[in-house]
Amino acid sequence: MKKLLSVFLSALFTLSLLSVTAFAEAPQMELSAKSAVLIEPTTGKILFEQASHDRLPPASVTKIMTMLLVMEALDNGQCKLDDMVRTSALAASMGGSQVFLEENEEMSVNDMLKAVAVASGNDAAVALAEFIGGSHENFVAKMNERAKQLGMNDTTFINCNGLDDPNHLTSANDIALMSCELIKHPKIFDYTTIWMDSLRGGQFGLVNTNKMIRFYSGATGLKTGSTSVAGFCVSASAKRDDMNLIAVIMGAPSSKERFADATKLLDYGFANYAISKSLVSEDELPDVKVEKGAQSAVDIGMSQDFNMLLEKAKISNIEKKITLPESVSAPVKENDKVGEVEFFIDGESIGKSDIVAKSAVKGLGPVGMFAKLSGYMLYGE
Repeated sequence: MKKLLSVFLSALFTLSLLSVTAFAEAPQMELSAKSAVLIEPTTGKILFEQASHDRLPPASVTKIMTMLLVMEALDNGQCKLDDMVRTSALAASMGGSQVFLEENEEMSVNDMLKAVAVASGNDAAVALAEFIGGSHENFVAKMNERAKQLGMNDTTFINCNGLDDPNHLTSANDIALMSCELIKHPKIFDYTTIWMDSLRGGQFGLVNTNKMIRFYSGATGLKTGSTSVAGFCVSASAKRDDMNLIAVIMGAPSSKERFADATKLLDYGFANYAISKSLVSEDELPDVKVEKGAQSAVDIGMSQDFNMLLEKAKISNIEKKITLPESVSAPVKENDKVGEVEFFIDGESIGKSDIVAKSAVKGLGPVGMFAKLSGYMLYGE
């Protein structure tokens, strides 16, 4: 019978581990917006929310879902960036923010995506929607289907670009969800971080509608939106010190206040939180003996980084319970689970991660067993 070796290790970190129940209470921030959310996308932890499930018109922030479906189509091979997209009469008829596409004008997927991400082109969004979905209606159906898959229960999309419709509604919470999904496609940052660019061989200039790209340190996107009905909205993403944050603002009274609200949320997040990707060192994971193996021991390591959201202002001891057997039996496959490490804060378990074999160890064959037995009989080993 294998005897489990349980080792309790305590380490004083300069940052403390947070679980859902361990978060400090969010401050009462004064925001101009009707609704807001601050989220850390790796863990999905919401660091601040205000009326986050209120169903409101999102204006062009809608295009986050449009861009997500385009990125997924690119990833699954449905289209390529150099594919040419023909502009329909419907796409050319779009008002509001546009790049003034003419009927039957062709642009590459790359340029259409740039027009959507940078200039918030309503016409380019419809052209891409028709190209990916076959028709605008089919694409909108795909948007709603994807929203359900992401748990966006407050959302109903009527169009792909966010032009006002009384039934076209979502929430700050749902915008945060689709924003987190979009940034899983890092290629999108090639577009959302553009400050100035051009189309049509340099004849049509583009300036990003998201002023934070120029003025906020670490800004990476994602999308602005405004109409007379929706007010001023933004899903603002930024990255500092390997941590991404997304601040969603809906219904701000002005563009200036929209960006001020987003800045306030992001500043709060970066000032108070950090991500730690590994809390277990190699020194804490000794080799494990292998019985009846071609090797006497196997090197072990963590199966993957255990991403943890840390509150900077709350320095405390993090407890780790590392559980390992005294030995394992061969054969051992690479990445076989050998043990586990459990993390605690204030005595409460907040997660586990597997400890695995870093290499394979074959079992001894008849010759190996004979040699091992002979060595034991002759030398006591």
